[in-house]
Amino acid sequence: MKGSIRERSPGHWAIILDVPDPENGRRRRKWHSFRGTKREAQSECARLITQLKHGGYTEPTKTTLAQFLDRWIEHEASSVSPKTLERYAEIARKNIVPLIGSTTLAKLKTGEIDAAWTKALATGRRDGKGGLAPRTVHHMRRVLIKALNQAVVWEMIAKNPAALSKPPKVERKAMSAYGAATTAQLLDAVRGTRIYVPVLLAVMCGLRRGEIVAMRWANVDLEGRRLAVVETAEQTKGEVRRKETKSGRGRVIDLSASTVEELRKHRVAQAEEQLQLGIRPDDNSFVVAQIDGKPLQPNSLTHEWTRILAKTALPRIRFHDLRHSHATQMLAAGIHPKVAQERLGHSTIAITLDIYSHVMPGMGADAAEQVDAAIRKAVKTAS
Repeated sequence: MKGSIRERSPGHWAIILDVPDPENGRRRRKWHSFRGTKREAQSECARLITQLKHGGYTEPTKTTLAQFLDRWIEHEASSVSPKTLERYAEIARKNIVPLIGSTTLAKLKTGEIDAAWTKALATGRRDGKGGLAPRTVHHMRRVLIKALNQAVVWEMIAKNPAALSKPPKVERKAMSAYGAATTAQLLDAVRGTRIYVPVLLAVMCGLRRGEIVAMRWANVDLEGRRLAVVETAEQTKGEVRRKETKSGRGRVIDLSASTVEELRKHRVAQAEEQLQLGIRPDDNSFVVAQIDGKPLQPNSLTHEWTRILAKTALPRIRFHDLRHSHATQMLAAGIHPKVAQERLGHSTIAITLDIYSHVMPGMGADAAEQVDAAIRKAVKTAS
């Protein structure tokens, strides 16, 4: 294995390697560009020769990061959901590529990536009105790390320069949720509207938006006072599709007597409405549906929630925060976190405890008092 360096201009070097062809043994020349001093160029040449001898050498490529990301997105299409792929493509093409997309993949360095994150935080908005949120830049970093890991697998680069980049500090936002009194006001305010049942399922059962619009009457057991969450609806720019729940497994949720009664009334009213249009509902019908029985789109539910909430004096929160309201009310009432985890459909109890840790301090104080009372009672009994 041989190598040499040649100065192209001050501080710019060409590293020339003699690489044997594995098929015929003939030597081919591979050229690497390098910036730095002569001593640094010599060290880099020696490093590349060592990789040639012992493995790990990656041939230079003129592929830009933008070109590679397009190829990577196509590759990911077969292994992630359409919604995830859509998000990857949006972050890669609209956020990462404008910053460093023109850089040759083989020349991409950690310092350049760190500079890109700094610029994104300062001036990254596409409308020119300032920087991106730290959480958005955090997502950009995660996507780039995942993409460049694949570049390493494909032997396009020797190591992932994004893995050592510094992530932005992301401060957790205070969670928005209604208390019991505000939840009661909400239910009164939306009663009689088409959004009443979706709101009821969110605040009384903790269902996600996609789970609500995918729920069918076959999954609701009014006699047994429970419902089964077996699928969810995912909306992309092109379609709405049904898929397994977020945790990858279904769950059964017990219903309160009042919720069962409201669902009974809703089913009767829904059937009467659809029969007037000549539609005969059955167990396969959707619990939350349009007038003609067709399923409601997730985004349509969000838009209707925003519209109706604006007509009330209640605090403005997202529809998803109704699920948070259910969770915080459960935990504040002393319900065991394991029960809350199973009801909410989290894959592990650690997720439940992490998300709702703000509810725990009061529970800890109650636990301390209960333990103290139990011990004092035991002491008195013993004496």
